[in-house]
Amino acid sequence: MKKRIGFCAIYILRSVSASVGLTVLVAILLVVPAQVLAKKPAAADVIYTGGDIVTINDVQPSAEALAVKDGKILAVGDRATIQKAHKGAKTKLVDLAGKTLLPGFLDAHSHYISSLTVANQVNVYAPPAGPGKDIDSIVAELVKFRESHKIPKGVVIQAYGYDDTVMPGGHLLNRDDLDRAFPDHPVIVGHVSMHGAVLNSAALKKWNITAETPTPPGGIIVRKPETNEPYGLIMEMAYLPIFASLPKPTSKEEIAWSRAGQLLYAKAGITTAHEGATHANELEIMKRVATAGSHLIDVIAYPFITDLDLVLKSNPVKEWGRYHNRLKIGGVKVTIDGSPQGRTAYFTTPYLTGGPGGETNWRGELTFPQDTINQMVKRVYDLGVPLNLHANGDGAIDAFMTAHEAAAAGDLTKDRRVTMIHAQFTRTDQLEKYIQYKITPSFYTLHTYYFAEAHMANRGKEQATYISPMRDAIDKGLRPTNHTDFVVAPLDQMFMLWSAVNRVSRAGAEIGADQRVTPLEGLKAMTINVAYQYGEQASKGSLEVGKLADLVILDKNPLTVHKMAIKDINVIETIKEGKTIYRANSSR
Repeated sequence: MKKRIGFCAIYILRSVSASVGLTVLVAILLVVPAQVLAKKPAAADVIYTGGDIVTINDVQPSAEALAVKDGKILAVGDRATIQKAHKGAKTKLVDLAGKTLLPGFLDAHSHYISSLTVANQVNVYAPPAGPGKDIDSIVAELVKFRESHKIPKGVVIQAYGYDDTVMPGGHLLNRDDLDRAFPDHPVIVGHVSMHGAVLNSAALKKWNITAETPTPPGGIIVRKPETNEPYGLIMEMAYLPIFASLPKPTSKEEIAWSRAGQLLYAKAGITTAHEGATHANELEIMKRVATAGSHLIDVIAYPFITDLDLVLKSNPVKEWGRYHNRLKIGGVKVTIDGSPQGRTAYFTTPYLTGGPGGETNWRGELTFPQDTINQMVKRVYDLGVPLNLHANGDGAIDAFMTAHEAAAAGDLTKDRRVTMIHAQFTRTDQLEKYIQYKITPSFYTLHTYYFAEAHMANRGKEQATYISPMRDAIDKGLRPTNHTDFVVAPLDQMFMLWSAVNRVSRAGAEIGADQRVTPLEGLKAMTINVAYQYGEQASKGSLEVGKLADLVILDKNPLTVHKMAIKDINVIETIKEGKTIYRANSSR
């Protein structure tokens, strides 16, 4: 602006110096800069007032009004000032009518690609998330789905959310249970961990799993008692080829399925979604949908390490980290253990209940040998892209620290944007290494509700109650995030917040009350902290001038309702870059 004013002054000097007096010339030079600087404030497209505005900005925690222009936040402040400065003839005034406006929620970790198919699968979550309270209920839901959808013989039927930790009497779903109702359909019932599934005989045949099939390193094939016959449950590395080959939408279905999946996120108030273990063919689906301009929300994909070479062939690293039609490749995903509720997470001490296949003195297993993990981590570091690292058990976290110390020996403390996904059974000494090595833990506090009793049985009270130690992480200066790991748990950001604030189990027990966080801290773990995780803090995560107008409107304020009522808060509207992408029914 100063340079432009200078040019203006020179032009005036040359033009008028010959014809006016010195006094007049000085007056002109004094007036012109003021005229240039006194530019009329821009008229907003929308101004929100009449409710609580929670900014997640410590410098300005709340406001009376927020103005939006061209998909970005134009102003945040008091109502009178903003309306005077930014209300134009075409400005839309939105009265929040007592509702609460916040920045749109950022998904720290889920499996976005699964959202494309869940509408064509059977929900068998355990109550209250679904109807799967026992084996009979699960089979009944599958039968109902087959009949209502008129599924032809031979066509695969899929379900998601099977939680073996709550099955009464310890009777776990197996091949025989499914065969009785489904002799002619391949059935695959996804384990709630997303690290495995139960297959019936037709599905085992389809994927060529027999008594002669060896169990691969890092994999689980549960065998029928006293035989070598597969009994249905397949997990970890044995399951990975099955998961990768599951039916995907056809080219005609891709856009419709993608928009339906993104709407699931929008209904939860999420404006940026995470795809947490992307295979090359799935990335191509997302790219085609993005190129068609059909993305409602931003999606960040993390190609799985085993698909990295294939992904790089058509997606050079120089194109990563930038959105193309609301899709970007964020980094690489490396998984090094399984799930604690599935008893495949890797620990330094044995499970109290043994392994999923009856193993004794069982500590779980690393997904890959330590040397391989070291090589994988070094490759990602050498590429210079962010790393998402799945580790649940304390042994798996140790394995990553070993890999980091080998791969980053020249500079252990450089910020490489490493996120420890789940980090559930973090020890206190490992928190210190997160700080030292600049690792962001993305915790999973929903386990304090859904799986606390299973963790108590499997790992003991002391370890189970310290799961996802968000309080200690914050107090040590870390910026932890929180996630649902959808479809492992439902997309319900308010329930996720509730779990972090209250830490109450399905059975009503307090699970590590000393690790509870405040509602504001919990909100930061799903907004601004996630923006830091993605390196997007300049454009997302809080309501500040210049950031994207990614917003969510709730029917109540999470900071003022009773803490136990947070889970009952509803998403009323979700706005992406100033445009409404979801609005609840007016009766809600």
